[in-house]
Amino acid sequence: MTSQRQSYSALHQCHGGHMTAVVFIHGTGVREPAFSATAGRVAAGLTALRDGLRIVPHYWGGTHGATLAADGASLPPAAGTTRGLAEAPAAGPARWPGEAPTATDSDEDTAAWAALYTDPYAELAVAAHAAAEGAAERPPGSVPPAQKLQARLAALAAQGDAPAAELGPGLARAATDLAAHPLLASAAEVLDPDGLATVAARSLTARVTADALDADTPLVPVGDTRDAVTDRLAEALGASPRGTQRGVRSLLLRTAGSAASRAVVRRRRALTEAAHPAAGDVLRYLARGAAVRAGLRSLVEGLEPPVVLLGHSLGGIIALDTLISAPLPQVRLLVTAGSQGPFLYESGSLPTLEHPAPLPPHVPHWLNLYDPRDLLSYLGAGLFPGRVTDVAVDSRQPFPAAHSAYWTNPVVYRHIVDHLP
Repeated sequence: MTSQRQSYSALHQCHGGHMTAVVFIHGTGVREPAFSATAGRVAAGLTALRDGLRIVPHYWGGTHGATLAADGASLPPAAGTTRGLAEAPAAGPARWPGEAPTATDSDEDTAAWAALYTDPYAELAVAAHAAAEGAAERPPGSVPPAQKLQARLAALAAQGDAPAAELGPGLARAATDLAAHPLLASAAEVLDPDGLATVAARSLTARVTADALDADTPLVPVGDTRDAVTDRLAEALGASPRGTQRGVRSLLLRTAGSAASRAVVRRRRALTEAAHPAAGDVLRYLARGAAVRAGLRSLVEGLEPPVVLLGHSLGGIIALDTLISAPLPQVRLLVTAGSQGPFLYESGSLPTLEHPAPLPPHVPHWLNLYDPRDLLSYLGAGLFPGRVTDVAVDSRQPFPAAHSAYWTNPVVYRHIVDHLP
């Protein structure tokens, strides 16, 4: 690390003593206070790996973001949703504690979480269905199996959101709702204490994450953090250490694919029909993006080189368009994460450059980070040979959570720092 920091110092001296400025440009639907929280996370992630950086947040959403001028008069009413599973699937093989996951395990795990984000009580429904098909009767006067878990859920709720702070707010409410859920008692009749605590913990994690996604949070933890929080919650609810290994996860695998597809369709419909704040930002930018680009250009022109533009989602499109439209010699690197820029270019929708025209020579090198599970991320190297470096990063989250998990993924910051001037 010492030699690395010495090389960074030498690099700064080569630039006349000026520190590298990284301009962070947020994506669609982001407003305060979420923007400040995200910019703070980005600053912490980058400066932890490299000294001498100046992080410059660029908040365009407050001035140029879309708003519903008629208080949402154009939006249709939300359609109702049906929760629960009608049919209990057969259990598949479990992965034992300590066993390394295979690629199939990872895909199945991601699909199962996608199902739980759609319905956090899905596993309870599966277990309750099994109970209805013939669980043994309890002896008269015995304590209902769910009672002890309900007490632990109440104790967890009393701690507020702190036990799962990495997931965001909502744990206390989720624990209270779960304790009162009508499926809990039935599921407890057929699950052992470890299994019941495991299912409850996953339900809590999924509920808090799903609420965050519905609120369009720009920060979703990567899968490793999610799993660690779930482990912690399971132990608080009475599971033995490492009780959240995948013992009953297989109950969901046969339904996970269709449930995940429903989640994607529901989200994409919201984006397509503009019943979602993020869609409004995209449409407004494509129609009236000149003012947004002018604001970014003005900011960059006031900075000492070297400058790096770092854009998420629509922020990456704004950065790319700004660089294409006219030279900004201060900018030495463009970094995008979860970017639709390549897709807009190939489809003839990028405002400043029409396919097959090449990137102008004054556009700096472009580092494009994408998550293979993020359906809103695209590749640029095949469109602009020698000008773009595409790098895959894996948050272990399903879509749409994968689109919001870049800034909690340590690998993202390592790739960015490796390319900084």
